[in-house]
Amino acid sequence: MMLRQTEPNANNALGALLQGMMRSCDVRPEMVRAVVDQPGLQPDILITERGRSAVVVEAEYEPARNVEDEARSRLGLEVVEGGRKVEAVIALQYPDEVANCADLRAALCNTRLSYCVFTDDPRDPDRFPESGWLHGSVSDLADLIRLVSVPQRAVDTATDAMQRGIEGAAALLDEMDKARPGITMSIARLLGMSNVPQTRRMACAIVANAMVFHERLAGMYTPVKPLGLICGNGATNPQQEIVDAWNYILSINYLPIFDIARKIVRQLSPADAAQLLRRLQYTAAEVTSTGLDNAHDLTGRVFQRLISDRKYLATFYTRPASAALLARLAVAKMDGVDWSDGDAIGSLRIGDFACGTGALLSAVYDQIAARHERAGGDPSALHPVMMEEVLWGLDVMPSAVHITCSTLSGARPSVGFDKSRVYPLPYGRQQRDKSVLIGSLELLRSSSVLALFDTADSATRVGSAGEEPVRQIVVDIPDEGYDVVIMNPPFTRATNHEGAHADVVNPAFAAFDASKDDMDEMGRRMRDFGRGTCYDGKAGLASAFAALADKKLKPGGVLAMVLPLSVSAGTSWQKFRRLLADEYTDLEVVSIAASGKEMSFSADTGMGECLVVARKRVAGTSAGRIARFVSLQRRPDRFVHAAEIANGLIDAEDIWGIEEGPYGGRQVTVGMDRVGEITSTNFAMQDSPVWNTVRVRNAEVAQVAHALANSRLWLPTYTDPLPLAVTVLSNVGKRGLVDRLILGPPHPAPFTKTQPSPTATYPCMWNHNAKKETRMVCEPDSQLLVQRGLQARANEIWKTTASRAHLNREFTFGSQALAVAFTNNESIGGVVWPNVRFSDERFDYAFTVWGNSTLGLLVYWWRSNRQQSSKARMTVSAADTLPVLDFRTLTDEQLAVAKSIFDEFRDKELEPAYLADADANRALLDRRVVCDLLGFDDGVYEGVRRLAAKWCAEPSVHGGKARPRGAELVV
Repeated sequence: MMLRQTEPNANNALGALLQGMMRSCDVRPEMVRAVVDQPGLQPDILITERGRSAVVVEAEYEPARNVEDEARSRLGLEVVEGGRKVEAVIALQYPDEVANCADLRAALCNTRLSYCVFTDDPRDPDRFPESGWLHGSVSDLADLIRLVSVPQRAVDTATDAMQRGIEGAAALLDEMDKARPGITMSIARLLGMSNVPQTRRMACAIVANAMVFHERLAGMYTPVKPLGLICGNGATNPQQEIVDAWNYILSINYLPIFDIARKIVRQLSPADAAQLLRRLQYTAAEVTSTGLDNAHDLTGRVFQRLISDRKYLATFYTRPASAALLARLAVAKMDGVDWSDGDAIGSLRIGDFACGTGALLSAVYDQIAARHERAGGDPSALHPVMMEEVLWGLDVMPSAVHITCSTLSGARPSVGFDKSRVYPLPYGRQQRDKSVLIGSLELLRSSSVLALFDTADSATRVGSAGEEPVRQIVVDIPDEGYDVVIMNPPFTRATNHEGAHADVVNPAFAAFDASKDDMDEMGRRMRDFGRGTCYDGKAGLASAFAALADKKLKPGGVLAMVLPLSVSAGTSWQKFRRLLADEYTDLEVVSIAASGKEMSFSADTGMGECLVVARKRVAGTSAGRIARFVSLQRRPDRFVHAAEIANGLIDAEDIWGIEEGPYGGRQVTVGMDRVGEITSTNFAMQDSPVWNTVRVRNAEVAQVAHALANSRLWLPTYTDPLPLAVTVLSNVGKRGLVDRLILGPPHPAPFTKTQPSPTATYPCMWNHNAKKETRMVCEPDSQLLVQRGLQARANEIWKTTASRAHLNREFTFGSQALAVAFTNNESIGGVVWPNVRFSDERFDYAFTVWGNSTLGLLVYWWRSNRQQSSKARMTVSAADTLPVLDFRTLTDEQLAVAKSIFDEFRDKELEPAYLADADANRALLDRRVVCDLLGFDDGVYEGVRRLAAKWCAEPSVHGGKARPRGAELVV
């Protein structure tokens, strides 16, 4: 008879393996007297660590019928050691192969474990995943334990407490500014900023962060007393006591955290300081009471909420779970690193040249430290070299740099280091020589940059806002010197065509009170530095940072960026997409097929974003032409969610290509819960790579759209595609001018605009009016008047661009019905209705009926920029590449049919596009186009209608808008 290993034997063996991977924790299997008031209770494995919640693992052999109930029963128990409560319990199944093995350690190292985790309220526990089981190795289990030891709810509670405290303290400084502005001005000088409310909030954030850190150190060093003793109501002089305490702490190290905070406190009178410190002492107590350590970026998250200049810098805080996802994907692509070797890790260089408050650098650090620990290393011993050599951050906000240093330092608060590699850079007009500088982007021209001060040297503190610092330093940032460049860069654009910042000449450089001359000169400098790179001013500063990342990245290094979703289709991003296609391999683009705020990986932005991760090609190797596109159903909201998504993406194989037909993508699951899909694209088949397969929930829709754009009607359930001649718009028609060339001022354009008139000489379709644009034939909404002296140009525009057909440039599917509008007489197209002019007037009718059918809507959506919730945008230049039916291949009879369809539908009402599947008139239009114009049978028509239902279910189409009751598919 074969011997069978008992569950306690397996638990002991697993505990030993986990202890080797989690050196900073105490892993105790099969312990009694570990739970308060229940000395006989014996958790299978108990894991504790200072500053974190206790975690229990309850394990059984398969089928493990009782393991989930056992796990739930452990929630809320209080552990004897440290009095911590169990806030997460993992239910684990051992496979039979473990029970029947001779060597438990070897079996566990080579088996695939199944597990789930329960967290939160014992009365109503939260199970992750909601259904099914997670699967992974012992190393994956160790990673999960580390993540769930800090519940997200506690992080959110602490973050909210920090924000409340900072806002309350800032109100005290705001009052002080009215009575004694000299004090608040001195604080602004310390931060290198102007004396505005934002600066005062930043100052309070810095002091609050230092006070939270102080509580961590209290007791670690005998002279450091708890804040309650030195700032509480019984303290006679909180200012002097806190300064003395921080002087002692600074004699040990911790300069990035305490130096500037101490100087802020010193600027205040004793009475004002006491009031401020007592307010923030309460905040620090709230944060500390959550039981969290300082490694969770609390101050960084709050700090980003307080930044007002981001309206120009357009920098949005990367949500912690999003940062974790990007960092995991990036670190997974790092080839050849021995994670057990501290020296090898110390030779790495990781850069973020728009580091903000350090969320991404912190996430990469967390990944590297965790891998090192699971490989048997000591993450505490790794800390000095990570701070001194590995992690490099640059930013134009001195206060943000302080938070980054503080956050990174807090990863191991008890371990000192000599210096950091995080630097603030000059930005804007310099007082010394009157030159302008553009922060990190100076590195597009140079391999070194002037930093305002060294964050590890208090002697080099920056002076007042706009003044020269006490001492500047030169920082070397060598080209091709970094193993990973990870960034969430500013998204602003140098152009101001669309009036997003109508009161600002150049939004990309409008921060820090820049003058018009400053902005103009900075813009010229950026254009000069960006020549020959993937930078495009219309794409904005994000493309400049992409060029910088490429310049600084080693061959074989990993690029990891958060970018606006416009990167996928915008013509201004074409050079960047071509760069990745030619010079990178293993490209992965992750977007979110959701609506509203769920579309973005950053906080406080309602626009779509994507994660771009790729490896730079090594000389002599070929570029990887196959790219993977991931569409998540929602953004990750917890670290454990991000981890499991990343694991699913990293391990995914056998992925359907977008070119292979309408069979869907590779499902990404967490347990049995579907969280997204993966498809692939072969760039070798594209002359001009466009990343259409972003923000697509059902890959079948994308596969049909791709086939249609390539002259194949390939519907789901059809084994083979049907031929259908499709080309790009520029091959069959001429699109009109961009609106700024038509209408002035301020541009020197020939027309001004006024109210419409039935006798207008120059009628125009300029803006949207969704209530009036429900029929294919629309009335011009305005008329143009010629400006004196520009008559010739006005007449030239009219003669060469006026037409009856107009393309919707900003199509909100949730409220608008038409992709193409037709005017009875020729008119000029404006902001949202540019002209489309054909050499054969019969094409006007064919274009109108095709464009408003389901097939026309589909290819419009496919080519558009889906950065906003349900609005598809298309630049005038991008319209040239819009796939349309090749009207040149239509016979005279077919063109006559198109005209008859147009006449039939010119006065029929169409529902908004997101209801195309339930719209009886749209269904009839589809039948007429598919069967009568194109000559397909009823089966194809029915397939098109089913396709309409799939398309209308896309979040980028409905935008989260509820469907009317009774809105069902019409066939």
